[in-house]
Amino acid sequence: MKLIQIVAAAVVAVSLAACTDATDGSGGAGLGGLTSGVAPSNAVDRGSLAYFTATVGDRVFFDTASSTLNTAAQSTLNLQAQWLQQFSDRTLTLQGHADERGTREYNLALGARRAQAAFDYLVAQGVSPSRINTVSFGKERPVELCSDESCWAVNRRTVTVIAGGVGS
Repeated sequence: MKLIQIVAAAVVAVSLAACTDATDGSGGAGLGGLTSGVAPSNAVDRGSLAYFTATVGDRVFFDTASSTLNTAAQSTLNLQAQWLQQFSDRTLTLQGHADERGTREYNLALGARRAQAAFDYLVAQGVSPSRINTVSFGKERPVELCSDESCWAVNRRTVTVIAGGVGS
């Protein structure tokens, strides 16, 4: 019984010795703090398109027959503006979309108004208008195909497509 306690205490001591205090800067890499020089696989490039899409957000959504930016859309566009100011070598295209209801012409015009609303908002946040293009696809490029509100809601959008910079 005493031997089990000693072995358990030794295991705990070795385990605790392997832990490092992140505030003292003493390592945690093992082998005396030497590293391979390769970034860990969970390192994120904040300038990457993947980061922009996943963390900043590349689309905003609209109410039916509307090009008015709601609070959620403004929040996303604020994050986009901050990102674009940090990565000033990037340009973008704002793609306006609509749901399937309405004529082709009506939806092309609505998509254009939605892209323009996002354009105006980003410019007001300090993004140079020379970095932004707009295009409308109307109802021609739906994300979802069905005739109910769940599909229509995700199709009423403006998508920000980033270009420029390294690796784009």
